[in-house]
Amino acid sequence: MKDLSASIVVYKSDVEILEKTIQSFLGSALDSKLYIIDNSPTDRLKAVVDDPRIIYRFNNKNLGFGAAHNTILREILEESKYHIILNPDVYFDDGVIRALYRFMDQHSEIGQVMPKVLYPDGRLQPLCKLLPSPQTLIKRRFFSFYKSSLENENYRYELRFSGYDKIMDVPFLSGCFMFLRTEALKKVGLFDERFFLYTEDADLSRRIHKHYRTVYFPQTSIYHYYQRGSYRNIWLMWCNISSAIRYFNKWGWVNDSEREFFNQRTIQQLAEVR
Repeated sequence: MKDLSASIVVYKSDVEILEKTIQSFLGSALDSKLYIIDNSPTDRLKAVVDDPRIIYRFNNKNLGFGAAHNTILREILEESKYHIILNPDVYFDDGVIRALYRFMDQHSEIGQVMPKVLYPDGRLQPLCKLLPSPQTLIKRRFFSFYKSSLENENYRYELRFSGYDKIMDVPFLSGCFMFLRTEALKKVGLFDERFFLYTEDADLSRRIHKHYRTVYFPQTSIYHYYQRGSYRNIWLMWCNISSAIRYFNKWGWVNDSEREFFNQRTIQQLAEVR
């Protein structure tokens, strides 16, 4: 898979977990390049680089998630047929990359694919979503104490009614693992760097979804620690809120006909195959 590359953006990341992510990719994609882009204040994480297939870049400042990945994406667009955006807290078995690679090769209309995502204990992470509305994000962030209302909201928004047991087209796939066709990136553009952290995955998935299929592929799975930092850290919470504001300023707060169209189409398609 010489036409495959991947990038991991790190910021004061846990070394032990990061090493699992690195070995997962290198063990699965033998001929591929892995870029590690370090947004940390020091280059201590350079110590994990002990393989010639790894290219390490130290920024000496925090560029943000999307902007840091873009520094690599601009370089590999003409070299790689596929590129994977990896979180530094995911890991997986050897066959995952090969299975996704084959699936993408068989379906040229797909611009992005995401496998099933599990917690380390094997529980499902419902990371397939509809395009968010302001009401949905406000409920999820500030009204978690209304459990029944939140459960109803998430049942629809996270497509839990689908069972997560079939291939399905989804307008918003999580940024923790984004298997991307670079031709799609050439068409729709890279990460929007106005989003420092959070919602950049919703924005990119949405733009790809307009021109290609964006697909959940449950025949293979990865593990994700999913730390939900924005619920425990005030600065990360602010990043989350400010990015959401930028997202709705870009796409529309109340009037977003494209959001309504994509969401209704997704629900209808899933209802037809149940």
